[in-house]
Amino acid sequence: MVSAAQKALLLQAVRDAARDEILPRFRALEASDISTKSGPSDLVTLADTRAEAAIAAAVEAGWPEARVIGEEGVAADKELRGEMAAPGPVVIVDPVDGTWNFAKGLAVFGVILAVAVEGRPVYGLLYDPVMDDWIEAEAGGPAEFVSPARRRVLATSKEERKSRMTGYVPFGLFPRPMRGRIAQETTVFNRIQTLRCSAHEYRMLAQGHVEFVLSGPVPHPWDHAAGVLAVERAGGVARFLDGGAYETGRRKGVLLTAGSEAAWEKVAERFSFLG
Repeated sequence: MVSAAQKALLLQAVRDAARDEILPRFRALEASDISTKSGPSDLVTLADTRAEAAIAAAVEAGWPEARVIGEEGVAADKELRGEMAAPGPVVIVDPVDGTWNFAKGLAVFGVILAVAVEGRPVYGLLYDPVMDDWIEAEAGGPAEFVSPARRRVLATSKEERKSRMTGYVPFGLFPRPMRGRIAQETTVFNRIQTLRCSAHEYRMLAQGHVEFVLSGPVPHPWDHAAGVLAVERAGGVARFLDGGAYETGRRKGVLLTAGSEAAWEKVAERFSFLG
């Protein structure tokens, strides 16, 4: 799996990149520091590219056996996407998750890092640069909320009454003709929202503050691998709506992650048409 020394290396790489490359640019970006990728709301900033490069350099220097693949690397070379399910270890990085929020000055963004072996995440880190705290999980162990001052084991919500469930649904990631049907199915729940940041959505789910997270139709590993592991190790469930287990090699399909099996079944019933 991932040794204590390797986990310490990964965490330090992320914290250093946040301190040196991300936070100094928050609310300080020039127009020339921001560009788009697939569309006008799919942003990339200088903080994304610099942080990814810094994390990759640190990991490659301290753990040369690991392959580092980041979101921005895949954006530049689509062939890298197919290597995320390699025998491993593969370190998957989203250097600034929630880039739209970051670029607009909203303090809801994070760094996501996962280690996967043969498509299965074995270590996950969901880091908040603003507060310098994180959720950490590994296969066979607990999910924990960690800050420099304390550490606590997490447990997901066991609420299964639809009228009391809160969840995250990324309407904007689905084709426009489907959004009305999706919205109609959400009326049975207590509250549906989106943070535009997978790191914080999965942090909320792993801590028991919400009951489910639904992905868009293209489940990028840099958005989901670490969060899936954290929620599973906190007692939750993650599967695609067609019943398939989560693995990083899958390129299409809607992923549903929930606080319990009962919650997963009840939410999946509402969104089964997406599977």
